[in-house]
Amino acid sequence: MSKHDDQAPPTKDKVQVGDPAPDFTLLDQSEVSVRLREFRGKAAIVLYFYPKDNTAVCTAEACAFRDSYELFKQAGAEVIGISSDSVETHQQFAAAHRLPFILLSDVGGAIRKHYGVPTAFGLAGRVTYIIDRQGVVRRIFFSQFTSEKHVTEALSTLQSMHEEDLYSSSAPVIRKPPMGE
Repeated sequence: MSKHDDQAPPTKDKVQVGDPAPDFTLLDQSEVSVRLREFRGKAAIVLYFYPKDNTAVCTAEACAFRDSYELFKQAGAEVIGISSDSVETHQQFAAAHRLPFILLSDVGGAIRKHYGVPTAFGLAGRVTYIIDRQGVVRRIFFSQFTSEKHVTEALSTLQSMHEEDLYSSSAPVIRKPPMGE
């Protein structure tokens, strides 16, 4: 399976790999304003859009992110979930499932629309964006019903980004002498 098999088809009116991640400010489950660009230079972001708190697939996805949260932190990433649920619903959802990461309330879906997150089967789409420390989208993963795969794809992408960073910034350059010398 290629890296792009489960990606939503690209369109001109949505965020794509290589684009700067659009900035936004939303309230989290603790009623604190969170601005995406405040993470630039500090952490990679796993920004996952999901349809609704307290539904079977969304709860499984949130719990999968929770269960792997330490791996994300070790990879230098922050996990941020976004749905159209209210701050109060996010508070209850986070408490009930001991979610250690940020949940943002996008009531009305303005940020979802700005990112171009599709709808599927009448539901808001389930899309994960991996954003590097410079604020550039490095990977987009779309899969409406295989929620746990969002976690494995995100971790795999973060690992690849880490390896690229190591290679490009600190790996010694080995040069072969020209032939005949």
